[in-house]
Amino acid sequence: MKRPGRAGLYILTLIWLALVAPLGAWAAPYAALVMDARSGEILFSENAETRLHPASLTKMMTLYIAFEAVEHGEISMDTVVTISKNAAAEPPSKLGLRSGQKIKLRYLVRAAAVKSANDAATAIGEAIEGSEAAFARRMNRTAKALGMTRTTFKNANGLTSEGHLSTAHDMAIMGRHILYDYPGYYNLFSRRTTDAGMREVANTNRRFLAAYKGADGIKTGYTRAAGFNLVASAERGRERIISVVFGGTSTAARNAKSAELLNLGFKRAATNVALRRPAKPPYMGRVGGSDMMVAGADADDSGLRGKSIRVAAAAVTKSLRPQIRPGVSSSDVAPLVAGVEDDITSVLETVQVAAVAPAVAVTPDPINIADVAEAMVVAEGDTGIAPDASIKPVRRPQAMALVSAPAPAAAVATEVVAEPAAVAVAAAEPAAQEVVTRVSTSGGRHWGINVGRYPSRYAAEKVLLKTALMETATLDGSLRKVVDRSGGFDANFMGLSRETADLACRRLQARQVTCFMIGPS
Repeated sequence: MKRPGRAGLYILTLIWLALVAPLGAWAAPYAALVMDARSGEILFSENAETRLHPASLTKMMTLYIAFEAVEHGEISMDTVVTISKNAAAEPPSKLGLRSGQKIKLRYLVRAAAVKSANDAATAIGEAIEGSEAAFARRMNRTAKALGMTRTTFKNANGLTSEGHLSTAHDMAIMGRHILYDYPGYYNLFSRRTTDAGMREVANTNRRFLAAYKGADGIKTGYTRAAGFNLVASAERGRERIISVVFGGTSTAARNAKSAELLNLGFKRAATNVALRRPAKPPYMGRVGGSDMMVAGADADDSGLRGKSIRVAAAAVTKSLRPQIRPGVSSSDVAPLVAGVEDDITSVLETVQVAAVAPAVAVTPDPINIADVAEAMVVAEGDTGIAPDASIKPVRRPQAMALVSAPAPAAAVATEVVAEPAAVAVAAAEPAAQEVVTRVSTSGGRHWGINVGRYPSRYAAEKVLLKTALMETATLDGSLRKVVDRSGGFDANFMGLSRETADLACRRLQARQVTCFMIGPS
């Protein structure tokens, strides 16, 4: 057989390069990072600042914005979403949504988080912002606010698009914010299967969740351009580690590398590290809009239900004190308002009263001292307040007096209920003043707040007591109410004005306590 000449060898070399060289190109660039989730300290990084294709890791941002939108009343988990042609046409992985189909947002969220469904992610973005392009702009605003400085999003699902890039470092930041900013939703990422409305779907990360001790999330991603990606989180004892892998060569290789990185993290991380939660970014929704959204929608399976309320942005510009009725001097009222804390303010609309209904004293629920002590111990871990056996819990009664004179037959009796810092006094023959420790839920105090859903009535009552001790300034005098729901027991504080409920929620959220307002429904 005649050997090929020099020209033949040259041609064979070119053919070999054309066939074999692309195989190397199919391997996506690799990057990795390990972070101590408690402090944000980076324990290991490799190529972590290089902008690469994130694939479905993108859905972490989509879901983060969905949680934010629910929290601020833009949308509810029970909102019925109509699927667009654009969403229905997305390639797999997908839930199989059809154009024109109607489905609740909660099922789209589950499908995006667990199955990594592209059609569900696109539908979420369109439901919140009207179009995927507008949603991508919001994703980028939010990324900037979170400190993801090298990330640009072009779509809600992570399918390869020119300029749709992120880094291992930025995705670790994203994962940490998912964990700490919306803990009530974090359980979604550890579910092996979930009901997505149309059918039961399995978690794309189920193998890693089952194989690695302490693993509870967060998100997988794969495209040919990205390779096999994973943001993983695991907790062991007091330590929690987040690892990021970009460019894995297979699911098995990616999972093995993630386990190796998490092991490295647990080895390098100190056991006793002060928890420094990342700062929650400012609300990024409704840019340029004229409305202000009030927190108060429900959360998927965290049991936080309520009503979405939209109010004009300039509805409340300052807190007003109720005016003293004519004929009553301030010296008559002063003893009633003594002891009220300075930082409790409320709005009381001017009410013209034809007659005043007699006051009704409300008996407070009995407080078990042992429960109080236990609640203070529980509260210590969340608030940094150590229990002191020498300090006895004290309930400060709300200063309220309702004094009435006999009303004419033609008059309509109208009940007047003062805010915690307000007093209504009638000028007729004064009767004995009564002090109540529970405020009526009528007369404008139809609002409440929800601080979670719990598996037992005892657990809900314990959280209510702990929260009441933590936030006496706004919740003192409210009604603690446990509501039996199909999925557990809701822990609610009722009998608040809208302004007091909003203030209470904002103060609790500042302490990293999840809180939703409950409207007068």
